[in-house]
Amino acid sequence: MTHDVKTIEVLREALDDEYRARATYQKVIDTFGPLRPFVNIVEAEDRHAQALLALFARFGVEPPPDKWAGRVPAPPDLLEACQAGVDAEIENEAMYERLLRQTEHPDVLAVMRRLQQASQERHLPAFRRCLERMGGADGTVPHAVRIPPS
Repeated sequence: MTHDVKTIEVLREALDDEYRARATYQKVIDTFGPLRPFVNIVEAEDRHAQALLALFARFGVEPPPDKWAGRVPAPPDLLEACQAGVDAEIENEAMYERLLRQTEHPDVLAVMRRLQQASQERHLPAFRRCLERMGGADGTVPHAVRIPPS
């Protein structure tokens, strides 16, 4: 399968971001236990990485190593962990918007659109619910917590 240098750069950046997300959510699980939504989303991030790795294999290109596993600091508490999830998924959407404009390869576009959609339609809402739960039994969220508009 043919590819160009820019497409491989796009894949490398996307894979690095998926590795970082997986390591971040795994650190939350390692620190605070197997809590939702982190246990579900860490598995999804692994599937995202596998989808990108399959593209590297199809192109016959060596993927970058995972430089994030075991190297992400733990958040101080679950509230910060949920906020970090919200922030990461918002950044993920922006990254994919940018990367989608940098390639025309149909297989790469299809995979990246699917990953972006999962992030925005499933992961981001789950982390927003996590924030709401951490805010208190009445569903209010402390002023220090930033919840971007839906």
